[in-house]
Amino acid sequence: MFQIFRTATVLFGLLTILTGVVYPIAVTVVAQGVFPHAANGSLFEKPGDSPTTHGNSRERRSDDPPHSNWAGSELVGQPFSEPKYFWGRPSSTAPVAYNGLGGSGSNQAPTNPAMIDAVRDRIAKLRAEDPENQAPIPIDLVTASASGLDPHISEAAALYQVGRISRVRKIDPGTISKLILSHTERPTIGILGQTRVNVLKLNLALDVTAPLTIGDAALIRN
Repeated sequence: MFQIFRTATVLFGLLTILTGVVYPIAVTVVAQGVFPHAANGSLFEKPGDSPTTHGNSRERRSDDPPHSNWAGSELVGQPFSEPKYFWGRPSSTAPVAYNGLGGSGSNQAPTNPAMIDAVRDRIAKLRAEDPENQAPIPIDLVTASASGLDPHISEAAALYQVGRISRVRKIDPGTISKLILSHTERPTIGILGQTRVNVLKLNLALDVTAPLTIGDAALIRN
């Protein structure tokens, strides 16, 4: 009996050290050494605060102070509703949109009346903000993703919004289209995923490329 107890105690102690100490330390060291950007939340800084290393924004380093001017994570979407910005996919998370603590979809079928009404409302809002644009609305601008946290939209969804943003920011549409193209991400190794645009990165670059004056910003708010 004592032999069994001793064996169990030794195994318990060894496994505790191995899985509770050695393994976490090893994983942390490897992650920080091989892919520190991803290991630290895929955060990036607002452009203009430091030299850029990722598009127009600098990626977070493990030795950066916690109070640095971080814009967000490239893996989690953020809500944008002002006409001067590109809008991302709708989010069905509760109690607020893009709630990182509770990613979820609406779980509504395409025939659900609530789903139909929500899509109609989103279409109406897009049309109201850009009445001259009669092009077909890309589906990802009126439907939420399964997680409600999708940081990307399709290239078509970004191009659909060029007219509205061009008018608000008083900038040539071609300049905005080129900005979209420069921020378009292709499928990984050519086959994984779809062509997409990170909304937060694109909006940060937009503020650098076509900043609004104080007067313009006041007109938009009013």
